[in-house]
Amino acid sequence: MINPWNIAYIGIGSNLGDKVKSCTDAIQFLHAHPLCDVLRVSSFYETEPLKKNPVAEGGWYVNAVIKVRTRLNAVRLLHLLLELEVKLGREPNHEKWSPRPIDLDLLLFSDEIIKTEPLRVPHPELHKRRFVLEPLAEIAPDLKHPVKGKTVDELLHHLNDNKKVVPLFRFYLSRNASESFGQ
Repeated sequence: MINPWNIAYIGIGSNLGDKVKSCTDAIQFLHAHPLCDVLRVSSFYETEPLKKNPVAEGGWYVNAVIKVRTRLNAVRLLHLLLELEVKLGREPNHEKWSPRPIDLDLLLFSDEIIKTEPLRVPHPELHKRRFVLEPLAEIAPDLKHPVKGKTVDELLHHLNDNKKVVPLFRFYLSRNASESFGQ
């Protein structure tokens, strides 16, 4: 039996090394995966870090959000994201708030609400973070948060987060030379 398609929204970020390359590599890897299909890609944004790490400053982040159609369930998708982070240079047991070459967060998965360890969907901080809501609103403004009951656009307009989020550029993903995504 073939698993049904699910829709997932994934936050992508980097604040160490070649930030743009790390983010684009992650998007291209997911798009090439046989059980995933990247449907939408937000603009890339330069974003102010949430907290300052006194040990090692990584600087501002590059962030984006993608919409993925997948035949994986949420747990299998999370494991794929964690494996991809390691493949792209992230230490498996990184310190919280430490600089990282890649950060992949499963933000939403269809309309599911999941509260297990280590998976929490929707992402518990999604509605509090401008660096997530700005790119998510760009590609899915009318998407409803399954717990809050508000659209992404509504969550963004009622946000108290004043961290800077600056658009950098649009990223277009192509299956071949004549077909591009992200529109």
